[in-house]
Amino acid sequence: MRAEKTLLLDEIREKIDGAKALVLASYAKLEPNLAAEFRTALRKQGGGVEVVKKRILVKAAKESGVTLDVNTLDGHIALFYAGEDPVATTKTIFNFTKDNEDLLKILGGRFEGQMCSAADVVQIAKLPSKDEMRAQFLGLLEAPMSQTLATMDALLTCVLHCLANKSEQTGASA
Repeated sequence: MRAEKTLLLDEIREKIDGAKALVLASYAKLEPNLAAEFRTALRKQGGGVEVVKKRILVKAAKESGVTLDVNTLDGHIALFYAGEDPVATTKTIFNFTKDNEDLLKILGGRFEGQMCSAADVVQIAKLPSKDEMRAQFLGLLEAPMSQTLATMDALLTCVLHCLANKSEQTGASA
């Protein structure tokens, strides 16, 4: 194997090993300006993309312990890798494919060490973001406390109204 291919193989293997999640997609007719905007959006989410030859990708994946089905890899292959937040990166990819159906097609992915189908990747992309999940969780924790405070407030208000009514009645009868 030539030195350039060996370096490329090592680079792809490092990206596969270092990524928290991977998404494989086939692409066609991706214009440079659109591709640059897409790469920028991926970088903002902590991810990236590499366009790879199938043979190099399959070899790098095999060396990393990932089994890829060559028959599912159609066309030009783009390897998306996620760093910090795999769900946010996957959402970015999914939103791009939704807007540009004829340019990019999700083939599958790898999350938490398991291979996923294209349908699984779409389901992962539809999950709420980390911040949305935190807000939902805080809402669940806050709800019982706010309901308890509202009940106590209603009880205290009720007692005050009773006392006010009683003082009005005693003042009126005197």
